[in-house]
Amino acid sequence: MSKSLLEQLPEIVTQGRKEAEKILEGLEGRNRISLQTRELVLPAKDTAAPDWVTQQARRDTGGHGNGATDWTNRLIYGDNLLAMAALLAGDEQTPSLRGKVDLIYIDPPFDSKADYRTKVMLPGLELEQKPTVIEQFAYSDTWSEGTASYLAMITPRLILMKELLANTGSIYVHLDWHVGHYVKIVLDEVFGRDNFRNQIAWIKNSLGAKSRATQFPRNQDQLLFYSKTEDFHFEPQLREQISHIEWINGIERLPAGIKIDSQGRYYWTSPKGDYSDTSIDALEAAGRIERTSSGAVRIKYFVRRSGNKIIKDAVLDDTWQDIEMIFRSADPRTGYETQKPEKLLERIINASCPSTGLIIDFNGGSGTTAAVAEKTGRRWITADLGKPACMIMRKRLIDLEAKEFLYQAIGDYQVEAVKAALGRDFRMGDLSQIVLSLYGALPLPIEASPQRNLGQIAGIDVRGQRGSKTLVLADSPNKLTGMSTLKKAIAQRDNLLGGWDRVVVLGWNFEPSIGETITALNDSRLEVLVIPPDLMDRLKKKGGIDKLRGQVRFSSLQYLTIHPVERRPSTTGTQAASKAQEALTVRLKNYVLLSPEAINLDDANRAKLQQIANAEPLALIEYWAVDPDYDGKVFRSVWQDYRGNTASGADALRVVTTATVTAPAIEGPRKVCVRVVDVFGFEAEVVATVEAA
Repeated sequence: MSKSLLEQLPEIVTQGRKEAEKILEGLEGRNRISLQTRELVLPAKDTAAPDWVTQQARRDTGGHGNGATDWTNRLIYGDNLLAMAALLAGDEQTPSLRGKVDLIYIDPPFDSKADYRTKVMLPGLELEQKPTVIEQFAYSDTWSEGTASYLAMITPRLILMKELLANTGSIYVHLDWHVGHYVKIVLDEVFGRDNFRNQIAWIKNSLGAKSRATQFPRNQDQLLFYSKTEDFHFEPQLREQISHIEWINGIERLPAGIKIDSQGRYYWTSPKGDYSDTSIDALEAAGRIERTSSGAVRIKYFVRRSGNKIIKDAVLDDTWQDIEMIFRSADPRTGYETQKPEKLLERIINASCPSTGLIIDFNGGSGTTAAVAEKTGRRWITADLGKPACMIMRKRLIDLEAKEFLYQAIGDYQVEAVKAALGRDFRMGDLSQIVLSLYGALPLPIEASPQRNLGQIAGIDVRGQRGSKTLVLADSPNKLTGMSTLKKAIAQRDNLLGGWDRVVVLGWNFEPSIGETITALNDSRLEVLVIPPDLMDRLKKKGGIDKLRGQVRFSSLQYLTIHPVERRPSTTGTQAASKAQEALTVRLKNYVLLSPEAINLDDANRAKLQQIANAEPLALIEYWAVDPDYDGKVFRSVWQDYRGNTASGADALRVVTTATVTAPAIEGPRKVCVRVVDVFGFEAEVVATVEAA
């Protein structure tokens, strides 16, 4: 007989602690997890503002300190467990955030039957995309054994979040009736029952939920509020209560409990509660203490009078009925299914995060936490595993004209996936052998391939004789495949073991200029393919190579081309100012989509996609950005456009295809980098060297 969930809980918590401890032990190791900066975003909502760059104080590097002055906010793409490990570890540029975070808010998925498909709108058609395979595996792992596996997922994460919190920090976990009661038990174990502060009921619809025939309608979510210690930051929140003054026979009668002091101020009182003697002394000095005839201390709260109305700022309790769901609020609609209202996060942040404090949301979703933190002057980090969510957040923050922020990903993400599938002591040659086998190549002898990363495919012609010979190179996941790798592969094709007819290079990660590199080499006997990024997740799930044979597709690269970049002296501003500036005009030319077969669509949707890709390829671009001074390391986007950017005046389903960027004038050539992200989250870049006019 299988164990009940209650019987499984102790083991779930024990295993969660072991997993978290293993991560914490590895923080100082040579192979610790790191964050890779993909883009430093300097939001420029109005793409028509040619002098935008000159109005910004650009940094040579993104600020990475713990203080409010040298801090740069961050949007992280990837598994939040790995993001937590990276933030705890820190590196030379990014000090560890262990014990530095003031507030954590998470809104993890809590419905095992939820539909997380994404609708993709394109000119003239609508596609329905299933989650990426990486997202699917993360999701299926979460629910593979129902609530037990959900708790196994969240336990080590909660432990690492506690490590990130400052001693004065707090966490809010947003759940509902599905798993809230189970997660509270885990939170009691991780944070301690004495540090449980509130179970807040958020009444989502003031007009009431839909009626049900067999039960009371469900109309609330739960916010489980815990502090790390007993000495935590908290500011009581107030809400307005309106009562009315009555006139009876010409005599003014105040609402019950309202009084007037000697200075004509209206107020009400409440018992002192758990206020300390020091706090009472401070309140008394401010004239906010009233003592009853028996000597009891009561705290005075002043109210406002407006005509015949008394407006009372009452202390907010743990039932929040004054914040409507997103569809009834004035918040911008992001299209994200579980978007939360800004007022909800504003209340949480104001209550539990100091004015310049740091808040992290590890289930970023629509970006509400980051948006509210930005508006209220807090520092923020937000993370999500979904590429659509990260795109929505990036666009929302640019719309908000946020301060510059980093877009980061988990460094060596595939390496971490390999460790999860093969164990942390795996050898890179073992991985290469797996990749070669799944591609259908036989390994070369060890003397010809010391790194065990080369294989061969021997063709057979129609007469049964030997046909063409193909050399296959499986590159490493902890490096970028680029010019040096391709030149080496070509040399091995021409010289190794008597030579080969062609060579295929299989890569995990690629240099930004890989498209230009392939074009420059102009070698018809060279082919470059992408190793599926979810390969190790699939291998782990299937339980072995044999079960994956014939099911893995190695796709072609997505590829971006632009027209020659025009460079000329700027004609904006005064004559003196224009001498120090120059204008760059960048025009998109073509975008070739990553093979549609690699995108998680059904056959009907895939056929629709192919039509639009053939007819209007640039309509597949969701976002693009320009760095006029690319250093080959960090992409600093000072100009951006995206679908739905009303400031650019473009079609809601298309980006503008021309960018004019004004930048400080320099002598000699200028390296301009253009990056696009398509509607499915795939990225492509092109780097152009532009000579002076």
